[in-house]
Amino acid sequence: QVQLVESGGGLVQAGGSLRLSCTASGRTLRDYNMGWFRQAPGKEREFVGGISRSGIKTYYADSLEGRFTISRDNVRNTVYLQMNSLKPEDTAVYYCAAARVLNPTTVRSTVSEYDSWGQGTQVTVSS
Repeated sequence: QVQLVESGGGLVQAGGSLRLSCTASGRTLRDYNMGWFRQAPGKEREFVGGISRSGIKTYYADSLEGRFTISRDNVRNTVYLQMNSLKPEDTAVYYCAAARVLNPTTVRSTVSEYDSWGQGTQVTVSS
């Protein structure tokens, strides 16, 4: 099983940007569709976006309005979440997750479809 560690979270003012990283160990990320999720206090974990094994396809939650971008570097075994124009409602713990898939263009979008999870990193956006 792949081990995932997120980093890059912190406190930022509304309108600012952050880039989260998710670094894997134990297995190569080339075999995995990667996803980002978030969970705010008192709410369910929700899908933010995902990227296919090949990096060719990405898929995002509609609510993000194009503010977030996912990318991956399979050589560095790392996935990134670039977050721009942050809003207070983006405040949450952000998790990366991995789903082992055969199809290089698959992007999964639900919690149950992902096999491995990081410990999460806190993102707080102040108004």
